[in-house]
Amino acid sequence: MFTGIVTDIGTVTELEQRGDLTVRIATSYDVAGIDLGASIASDGVCLTVVDLGPDWYEVQVSAETVSKTNLGAWAVGKRVNLERALKVGDELGGHIVSGHVDGVAEVISIEDEGDSTRLGFRAPEALAKYIAPKGSVALNGTSLTVNDVQGAVFGINVIPHTKEVTTWGDVAVGDKVNLEIDTLARYVARLAEAGAA
Repeated sequence: MFTGIVTDIGTVTELEQRGDLTVRIATSYDVAGIDLGASIASDGVCLTVVDLGPDWYEVQVSAETVSKTNLGAWAVGKRVNLERALKVGDELGGHIVSGHVDGVAEVISIEDEGDSTRLGFRAPEALAKYIAPKGSVALNGTSLTVNDVQGAVFGINVIPHTKEVTTWGDVAVGDKVNLEIDTLARYVARLAEAGAA
């Protein structure tokens, strides 16, 4: 489990297709404190550490994960939001994030509003019903509050601090981002469907 509070920005340094996609990510985390088998959310995708070096870790990405996320478009040099798994007693500063990406949303607008930036996204139609104003979503692993929703289009604001400590300062219209809907929203919708049946 994660909180959507990004704690490092990593850089993809190697990609190799060996049955599954193997990705090496450079990090400023203390690698001595990472165990093989640990989970690290990388752009919001929960990935298992399979190898470690002095300032990097490697993960294997299944074809299923590639098909549901933006990882298939990763290239050497790509910066990615990183978060270590939640530990008992850690502050829950964002919302509960599983690292199991539901789909990919597209950035459709970027507009500065004061010091903040308003971003517009188009979600997959099947996920739109789970996104609500003032609810939470995880986008590329960052816990963000939804401002408005119109059908499959929704908007969020990113404050300057978030742009500085994540990859949101690099975003462009047309980018595809990993979308994880709020787990609570999923269960509430499921209960409502069951009650209507």
